[in-house]
Amino acid sequence: MISRTADARRGLSTGQATEVVAQACPAKDYRGKRVLLIVPDGTRTAPIGLLFKALHEQIAEAAKAFDVLIALGTHQPMSEKAICQRLEIAETERTDRYRQVRFFNHAWNEPSALKRIGVIPAEEIAQLSGGLFSLDVPVEINRLVFDYDQIIIAGPVFPHEVIGFSGGNKYLFPGVSGPEILNFFHWLGAVVTNPKIIGNKWTPVRKVVDRAASLVTVPKLCFCMVVTPSNDLAGLVAGTPESAWDAASELSRKVHIIYEAKPFHTILSCSPKMYDELWTGGKCMYKLEPVLADGGELIIFAPHISEVCVAHGKVLLEVGYHCRDYFLKQWDKFKHYPWGVLAHSTHVYGQGIYENGVEKPRARVTLATAIPPEVCQRINLGYRDPKSIRAEEFANREHEGILLVPKAGEMLYRLKNSPAWAA
Repeated sequence: MISRTADARRGLSTGQATEVVAQACPAKDYRGKRVLLIVPDGTRTAPIGLLFKALHEQIAEAAKAFDVLIALGTHQPMSEKAICQRLEIAETERTDRYRQVRFFNHAWNEPSALKRIGVIPAEEIAQLSGGLFSLDVPVEINRLVFDYDQIIIAGPVFPHEVIGFSGGNKYLFPGVSGPEILNFFHWLGAVVTNPKIIGNKWTPVRKVVDRAASLVTVPKLCFCMVVTPSNDLAGLVAGTPESAWDAASELSRKVHIIYEAKPFHTILSCSPKMYDELWTGGKCMYKLEPVLADGGELIIFAPHISEVCVAHGKVLLEVGYHCRDYFLKQWDKFKHYPWGVLAHSTHVYGQGIYENGVEKPRARVTLATAIPPEVCQRINLGYRDPKSIRAEEFANREHEGILLVPKAGEMLYRLKNSPAWAA
């Protein structure tokens, strides 16, 4: 494993990051090999272009092929122009210096694009999930990975609502995986609940993801980035997906978690433009639920978001947003829906109870987006006209129990003394 951590004053320089790449990827080791670089889409803050350019400079000339696969999970495909922006290259560079590089979008919902590589048996799932589930889980992954001699993963590590911390093998599962394992472990995370998963390392979901990745026999190298809010590199770790993630998540714990003394009754959670639908904009709730007071209100402020979800919107319009127990106590009614969609629903809605046919949320979530009020009502979330909100009116009012988060979705907020439902 090779790592480099920035000092307290500034992030890693381009030269320092390039040094890590050079040490981890000697050109001679890639002579004649076909290399697939797997990177996240545009919903993750990270200097992906820095790693792409450094890796291309280091090994592309020696390699037989050097291509890029976008780890979309179930997000929307990226255009050629958007991929260039993600890789921080001009379109003129694309047609010149990088003309030999092929770009691929992951296709999670195309059976022909996937390959089954095994099954995690029920008894093993029972062990990995701490007894929460016992069922066979088929494992499928994008068949492209088997056209290459080496997989290189490059992506950031952040606290994550489903798995604990993102990064490492998560760029394989769900990044380039099939829907069955994706749906399973998202629901597993939802059953455990977001506050008990997020910002914790060795979660049941991480164990399932690492087990699935062990079935991928192509050699894997991983570059885990820890990124500051200003998009500087606080650290870069190269190694196996497991070892690089292990080290990077320790640094992420220090960089990406903010501790508060008391919960807030009102939170204005401002979505950055990189979240272009509620499916991803829900992160504005996930990272702040631990500091939202009982009976409080979290407002997702995103005037640019007009879609619930392009891929899963129809299902979400049918089931709506609810707490975990709303689904668990009516499981026969909901078990046939995609479990990953149910998981997203509970993560955005937050904690709550469902008793005698009545659902009671612990706190309220309100959308101040371009999603119309009638749709918000249909999906069981609150509505506020985004034009009625002035973000500056929420600023510097923490002493009143009001919190403004200008760029929500990546920094995790926690209480110094967590309540029982979050511990």
